[in-house]
Amino acid sequence: MSKKKVEDMTFEEALAELEEIVQELEKNNIELEKALDQYQRGIELSKYCREQLENAEKMVAKVVTESGDEVPFISDGAVEGEEI
Repeated sequence: MSKKKVEDMTFEEALAELEEIVQELEKNNIELEKALDQYQRGIELSKYCREQLENAEKMVAKVVTESGDEVPFISDGAVEGEEI
């Protein structure tokens, strides 16, 4: 079975495949060579998912004010330069 390239996957597809790999590896009845291949694929998927989450976090970290200005988002819900 040919697997989809990681870079061509959506975040959800990569995460679902990663979860399947973890479940399969946890069963402990997998051949060593297949386990090593699955582990390597899992690392690739994990890295891809982390990068996707970091990119999403960067996009959400900015807030557009009513005037259309982009300002950094502060974790307490305030917008930088705005009084609470």
